[in-house]
This record gives sequence, C-alpha cells and structure tokens, in this order.
Amino acid sequence: MKLYYSPGACSLSPHIVLRESGLPFDLVQASTKTHKLPDGSDYYAVNPKGYVPLLELDDGQRLSEGPAIVQYVADLAPARQLAPAAGTMDRYRLMEWLNFISTELHKGFSPLFNPATPEDAKPMFHQRVSDRLAWVDTQLEGREWLVGSHFTGADAYLFVVSGWGGYVGVDISKLQRLVAYRERIAARPAVQAAMKAEGLLK
Repeated sequence: MKLYYSPGACSLSPHIVLRESGLPFDLVQASTKTHKLPDGSDYYAVNPKGYVPLLELDDGQRLSEGPAIVQYVADLAPARQLAPAAGTMDRYRLMEWLNFISTELHKGFSPLFNPATPEDAKPMFHQRVSDRLAWVDTQLEGREWLVGSHFTGADAYLFVVSGWGGYVGVDISKLQRLVAYRERIAARPAVQAAMKAEGLLK
C-alpha cells in the first residue's frame, strides 16, 4: 500500500494507524501548497480532491478520507484491535467519534489556518473549537482511550487534531485529561515512528 501524506496534516492519523497495524506500506509526500509529488508530477492526477490523505491499495484502487482509511487499515489487521468488530455498538461509537473529530474539530480548526479568514471572525472560530475540546476533556474522565479498552483510529485522529492548537493559539494546557491523554499517545512507539518519519520529531 502507498499513503500520500503531508507532514503534520490530518494524514498523520492514518500514518499512525498503519504503523500500529504492522502492515507494509510506502509513504509519498504530497505538497498541499504546490500539489506536486517528489517526482514532479501533479498530485491532482492521483487525487482530484487535491488534499491528503490518500491510500493506494495493492490492486491500484484508491481510498480517500482519513476516517475511512483508518477503519479500512484496522480491518486488515484485526488482531491489533485498532477498531472494534463491525456490527458492534463499540464500532458505531468509533464512527461517532471519527465523525465528531472530522466535523467539529478538524473542520473547526480549518478557518484558523486559512489566511483568507477575516481577522474579526477568528475569535468566534477560536472559541468554538476551544469549547469542543473542553467537551472532549470531560469525556475522557475515567477513560484511557475513546472507545473500549484499546487504542483505535479515533485516538490517532484526536491526537493529531488536538495538537494543532499550538499553531493557532488554542491553549489546551488547562484540559488536564486531554493533556494526559495526548502524552499517553505520544509515548507509543508507532506514534513516535510516524512523527519521526514526517520530520516532526528528531
């Protein structure tokens, strides 16, 4: 398999899950600014959406959207328990979290990274994403992971997105459960390997 990624972007989530899965894969960096691949070719030719992540399967099929990719990879390596079994309530809880992170957090951060966002609108977006993260902090009470008793793709996604606050002035230091949760994830060998491969850790 081949994962198209951009360092520190949401593609870090499936990158982490791939490393957790133990499955073989290759990384291809796709610039989100120039949309060029390392060989100079146009990323739009691979993914007309133009953004990451994109997973190219061994048979040439391509799967986009991080929440779909992490579930696909998890189902390829069921022994790693990166997603609850299909049809169980915990699997729907996983999808519930993936949807929340995607729509309320990931998209909530987007205007804060967009240089076209009017300055007078940024405080509203800042407050909204801060409120969502504060809610997440309450949900972590008594939990090690978001779903069940195992690290899943939802944890990888939340780890990545909740780390973006440092780039746009969203302070999570008072959200003690979230901070501790992020520290647990950051200590995982697969997470460190993925971040080192993307140049995010030395």
